[in-house]
Amino acid sequence: MPEEIYDLVIVGGGPGGLTAGIYAMRAALRTVLIEKGVHGGQVAMSAEVENYPGFENIGGAELSQKFLQHAESYGLEMVGREVLSIEPGLKHHTVRLDNDEIYRAHALIIGTGGNPRQLNVPGEESNYGKGISYCGVCDGFFFRNKTVAVIGGGDTAAEEALYLSKLATQVYMIHRRDALRAGMILQNRIEKECKIEMVWDTIVTEIKAGDEGVNGVALENVKTGEKKELPVDGVFIFVGFVPNNGLVPKGIQMNAEGYVMTDDKCGTKIPGIYVIGDLRAKYARQIVISAADGSTAALAAAHYVESKKATDGDECQLPT
Repeated sequence: MPEEIYDLVIVGGGPGGLTAGIYAMRAALRTVLIEKGVHGGQVAMSAEVENYPGFENIGGAELSQKFLQHAESYGLEMVGREVLSIEPGLKHHTVRLDNDEIYRAHALIIGTGGNPRQLNVPGEESNYGKGISYCGVCDGFFFRNKTVAVIGGGDTAAEEALYLSKLATQVYMIHRRDALRAGMILQNRIEKECKIEMVWDTIVTEIKAGDEGVNGVALENVKTGEKKELPVDGVFIFVGFVPNNGLVPKGIQMNAEGYVMTDDKCGTKIPGIYVIGDLRAKYARQIVISAADGSTAALAAAHYVESKKATDGDECQLPT
């Protein structure tokens, strides 16, 4: 069980967390990054990334690997465990893991991201993995030469619909409004893709299934009230994300949607605790912004730790 006091503990290994690790190591902070799952977060499940500076087109898994390799090149310590709790303290902050290990640090960066938002309609939970997916890149292969429905109208929904159109014979894109929220480049691609058919002003009220899994969706037009069923072999849901705020300590302010409120340094009301990435309340949620959050928080943490050690009178310690 670790007994030493770290300068910084980073919880979460997405683009923000890994970038924070890079900047923290460059600032010579004794740092550990804790991630229970795949490094790269949601990015690792993206088929293609076309808007990260320096890469005109790169696979999400490949970009995530580059983030990881860059952090590893600085010797960043990483722990593959689940964090059970974060306990703020006056002198040090404490992170408890699922194997009873405890990490203490002067500063803490939380970058736990979010999970796909569910439709919460009948048939969704019971058929997860039986024709229902929240990741086209992960599960699209199983629907080769089949008919699928994509629910949503943002960038992710559009990107996934385009990806699935390379595999499926027919893609129905179902959106509750009469226009997509996705960027114009993606909208133009959707319009030109003959395998994608738009279903406007429509919501899914139920996901139908038989013995072999999903076989259709029940639809309702929000303007006319018309109801109908659409036969499909699979349903891919992309209607946003819910922030993973379960580890956020009490005393840290969140907005009505559960995103953490921070200052321009990604700092919270608790000194030495920073929140980055999709967990933080902000205008847009993009990979490059999460990475920027990570660098900002790490630089702020480095300044905080230096000032704290000077105030506490900590002596300089040789690296171990």
